[in-house]
Formats: sequence, structure tokens, C-alpha cells
Amino acid sequence: MKILLINGANLNMLGIREPEKYGAKTLTDIESAVIGHGKNLGVEVETYQSNIEGEIVEKIQHALGMYDGILINAGGYTHTSVVIRDAIAAVKIPTVEIHMTNIHAREEFRHTSLLSGVCNGIVAGFGEESYLLGLEGLVKILQKN
Repeated sequence: MKILLINGANLNMLGIREPEKYGAKTLTDIESAVIGHGKNLGVEVETYQSNIEGEIVEKIQHALGMYDGILINAGGYTHTSVVIRDAIAAVKIPTVEIHMTNIHAREEFRHTSLLSGVCNGIVAGFGEESYLLGLEGLVKILQKN
């Protein structure tokens, strides 16, 4: 089983950006934890990060036939990107949306996710644990199929 972890805009700044909200761990730290947890679950995890919306869309499109599932933290694109939503819908790869913070407890504009409607599940509010919980949920979804 092969899973693609996609991180969107500004997530490369984890560890620096608002540590009171996102903690002190870097994206590299979190990706390493997800890869390690994936090994424990018997899955291979490949990671990708981009600040550019179109590059994320292309990565999702190219995932077709290469990955069994997608784990995505689109960052701010969660609330604005119809094209990322459309890419997820087009490839029909089981996808779990993740957020480190509880988007419903933040600014009102963050309460709406354009992605949730085409994802199999969403995990939010558990800091870096959201990634591990999302991975576990995605693996369970894939094992049922």
C-alpha cells in the first residue's frame, strides 16, 4: 500500500510559524514521524510540499495509478481552492484531509473547507498527531476496499 502525503502553502515554515498554534516541530520532523508510523502500519508513505496551488493539483493528478491513498494538509488552500478540490474529485483516490489546528475554532473564514466534500474523512485539532491519526484512518479506509 502506497500513500502520498501532500502539504500545502506555508507548511514548510512549521517550527518557525506561530509555534503557539503549530508547535516547534518542523515539517521534516512531522514527515519523518508519518513515514515511520506508516512503516509500523505496513504502508509506504511518500511526502510532497508546495506553496504553489497548480503544482499541488499536478501532484494529485499524477497520483492516479501510483498511490492507493492521499493524506492532505492543504493549509490555507483548504478554504480557497476549487481546483485542488476538483483534482481530488477527478482522481477518485481515497483522501483524508488533515489540519493541525481546529479550523472551526479559528477565524470564521477558516470554518469552511472546500475539500471536505470530496474527502473520505477529516482530522483536525490534534497538532502533529493529526497527521498520524489521519494516516491511521486512511489505512483503515483502504483496508476495507
